[in-house]
Amino acid sequence: MTTANVPPKTHAPTAGQTVGPFFAYGVEYPKMREVAFPHSPGAIVLTGTVTDGDGNAIPDAMLEIWQRDADGSVPRGRGSLRRDDHTFTGFGRSYTNDEGGYYFWTRNPGQVAAEAPFIALIVYARGLPNKLHTRIYLPDDEAALAADPLLSSLDAEERATLIAERTPDGGLRFDVRLQGERETVFLAF
Repeated sequence: MTTANVPPKTHAPTAGQTVGPFFAYGVEYPKMREVAFPHSPGAIVLTGTVTDGDGNAIPDAMLEIWQRDADGSVPRGRGSLRRDDHTFTGFGRSYTNDEGGYYFWTRNPGQVAAEAPFIALIVYARGLPNKLHTRIYLPDDEAALAADPLLSSLDAEERATLIAERTPDGGLRFDVRLQGERETVFLAF
């Protein structure tokens, strides 16, 4: 068939799709928030909210975390999707609730080389044409935070959006702001 024989297009291209909000189909699994077994030695709760540019809660986002164990090692044990109640998997998923809140049971990640300890976070939400990548840094070691290559490349206001707060019970709180004032710094991949 030559181009002269190609019929003209009669339909407009379909609109682009966004990620979400129907995440439960095919990605949900039991105990997916339990990166570490709840209340096991070293286990903490990582919690926070996801909000839009106007500060409104996003009630149907999905978050994934990936991280090293407390000693800085990459988890290699089986069980990322089949939790066995004792293996630290380094990976978890959580949906936000009606108030935009999420939580994970995890551990504080260990430091490796020049990078300050962090948890990699991926955010999926309706209206986003692609997932968003960011990091959650532990707030405890100012020298490690100051020396971290990514954090040291940011100004103070941007850097503050990547550092979690330590809760009174030893857990972490990290709020994700998709746009606007104090927008979370997202990484290009």
